Amino acid sequence: MRNHQVVSAWLEQELAAGRLAIGSRLPGERTMAEQLKISRASVREGTRVLEALGVVRAGVGSGPLAGTVVTGNPALALDSALRLHVASTHLPIRDIVETRLLLETWAAAHASPDSPSLERAARLLDEMDQHDDGPAGFLERDALFHVALAEAAGNVLVGAMMGSLRGSIEDYTRRLTAGLPDWTATSERLRREHRAVLGAVLAGQGGRAADLVRDHIEGFYRESGVSA
Repeated sequence: MRNHQVVSAWLEQELAAGRLAIGSRLPGERTMAEQLKISRASVREGTRVLEALGVVRAGVGSGPLAGTVVTGNPALALDSALRLHVASTHLPIRDIVETRLLLETWAAAHASPDSPSLERAARLLDEMDQHDDGPAGFLERDALFHVALAEAAGNVLVGAMMGSLRGSIEDYTRRLTAGLPDWTATSERLRREHRAVLGAVLAGQGGRAADLVRDHIEGFYRESGVSA
């Protein structure tokens, strides 16, 4: 095990044992180096890796914001990794589509009509109607809308996974729109489908919402030339 990995293994043990939790502050760099029997440079490197993974937030200076605090942002690391793999074609678009179908149909079927995230979803649809800023603006709101729907299911991991997929979804859907014959017609159809999905969720019709989401996702990719 490399020295900087010792920090990750130690933190995992502390979290599992309940000695640390979200919001807890890590010991100082010198204290950790002595406790783990590694150099302060290794502690620093390990902390930076954990920060990149969204596990901790490192503060600087003095005062209440200083020090390294345990956070919970798994989407941060997943987002960066997925975008790099999609860009390098290690994750084919078809695989992303299938993953979306698995996550989003389940989330739509289990979404709570009372979830606050549905209010955000509705606002995003209103913004789509109010702002005609082309495919880029539309697809940014589209990705956020789908994340909000996933979060309405109340499953933290599913929400984090959809949040991490957001950047990748937005990037490759933007590329796919270049091959669409009529963006105006497509965007109008997507708007109608978004409203239908949200309406089904708000009405507590989980099964219908799941079917609508599946048709919505598959329809866009078929039109773009990607088989789901």
